[in-house]
Amino acid sequence: MASPGAGGAILIKNGIVFDPMNGINGERMDIAIRDGKIVEDVPEKEAYVIDASGMIVMPGGVDIHAHIAGPEVNSGRLLRPEDHFVDVEPKTAVTRAGVGRSVPSTWTTGYRYARMGWTYVSNPSMPPLEARHTHEELNDTPIIDKTTYPLLGDCWFVMEFLAAGMVEECAAYVAWMLWATKGYAIKLVNPGGLECWGFGHNVKSLDDVVPYFNITPREIIRGLARVNHLLDLPHTIHVHTNRLGQPGNWEITVQTMDCVRDIPGTSSTGKRSIHVTHVQFSAFGGDDWASMCSMAAPIARYVNMHDHVTIDMGAVVPGDTTTMTADGPFQYGLHELTGNKWINHDVETETSSGIVPYRYRRKSLVNAVQWAIGLELALLVEDPWRGAFITTDHPNGAPFTTYPRVVEWLMSAKARERTLKRVHRGAIKRMVLPSIDRELAFYEIAILSRAGPARALGLEGKGHLGVGADADVAIYAIDPERVDPSRDHRAVRRAFERAAWTIKEGQVVVRDGQVVAAPEGRTIWVHVELPEWAQEVVHSIGEAWTKRYTVSFENYPIPEEYLARPHKVVRKARLGS
Repeated sequence: MASPGAGGAILIKNGIVFDPMNGINGERMDIAIRDGKIVEDVPEKEAYVIDASGMIVMPGGVDIHAHIAGPEVNSGRLLRPEDHFVDVEPKTAVTRAGVGRSVPSTWTTGYRYARMGWTYVSNPSMPPLEARHTHEELNDTPIIDKTTYPLLGDCWFVMEFLAAGMVEECAAYVAWMLWATKGYAIKLVNPGGLECWGFGHNVKSLDDVVPYFNITPREIIRGLARVNHLLDLPHTIHVHTNRLGQPGNWEITVQTMDCVRDIPGTSSTGKRSIHVTHVQFSAFGGDDWASMCSMAAPIARYVNMHDHVTIDMGAVVPGDTTTMTADGPFQYGLHELTGNKWINHDVETETSSGIVPYRYRRKSLVNAVQWAIGLELALLVEDPWRGAFITTDHPNGAPFTTYPRVVEWLMSAKARERTLKRVHRGAIKRMVLPSIDRELAFYEIAILSRAGPARALGLEGKGHLGVGADADVAIYAIDPERVDPSRDHRAVRRAFERAAWTIKEGQVVVRDGQVVAAPEGRTIWVHVELPEWAQEVVHSIGEAWTKRYTVSFENYPIPEEYLARPHKVVRKARLGS
């Protein structure tokens, strides 16, 4: 038998395969790997053979939204010394020591994802000015492949171009920003609201005017959706809605989805033009906290009726965590609400941020409703290819290590009922979860945690086990022919907590829940080729840049060599002459 090292041949035999992109639903079959890719076959005598009899085989997990790197994450670590005393990661012959539950250290983050069978993570909130720090931490996060999204919804240059109707010029600038920051997708957080926060205010609707820029959130969202189409980016715009975390915000969430319904997608996204993220936090009904209730049903209804939108859960799991977001006004409100310690930050001309520790309690009426909303979204959206993809908005709703618990609830009404018996009794009438008897199957879980996010992100080599795909594979020691997830839900959770095997790019990195190798993962970024006139537009902003930034225009970009293992995705802009 050959060695399971990088680049060698591996043959996974007799596994029960769930590969939704290729329509494989629990078929017993072999998976062959060579040189880091899935191949048609390898001779058994040349391969390292894994007997997966009685085990589930899936593509490696794909996380579309988790705050794992950058200044806000590192500030969260500094704010939470008490978080360091739990979930200590011991040093082994392969791994480094690490600490942290809700904001784990970089190395620990990679180990824990791999231990669960996840192999790809999108870091969703990168201030462009602080991209260098973000990439330093991504470089330090082993095993998993990464992408990161620059925050562009409140960038001064973006708002000025869009307010002037200069969409193609804005597209040229955004393309340069993706190149300069080595980013992957356009991220909007509370569009317009972050700039207002610089003056101590916020926006309340899509049509509020942002001070000094004569532009509205609706115009920012629509403008950047058009930019996304012009640049032919792999992912849609990735949107954290206005009024997040406020009672009654469900209406603005639906309005946000609907305002880009007429804007075309790209060659990768097809008809899709928007991804709305961690929707649990944007699905609140009521007029205040006393009347707050779930409005997951109308949001799911909208998603069911329209194919231009995808969503992810932002699930809440009871327990202690750390909230962090570029949505500075939301974090200030949470600080005021709880009295917990708070960090506030303003990034020049670009964005804001805030960090507040938080504990979700089952006996809190609001927290119980939040827990239900995340699950309701995933259970009420009929087509799992549109969402709600499995996320906790790590660490905002809970640490990513709670994904197996979320899977357990999604697959078992019995597991949900057990938790419902322990939550605030007054919350039951404010949710629809008790009336939902749907239980997801392993095939649907594979879509929500792998195939769906990979397709939404435009990752051709991820989320499937077809020939030519990256050899990122998770094997779980649970037999779907013998175990009923509805009844034996704890067995499901235990299996997803500790993968029997995780294979990353053809190398065994986890065996029996233990990390046995820690190779560097890749950082995937997008380079958009621009016509010459568009390049001139970018260079023409140098004088204005000097007046606004403390970093020179020439020193702002990050060279590709700064990334430990860069992987460039090339697109060609659809811009006029």
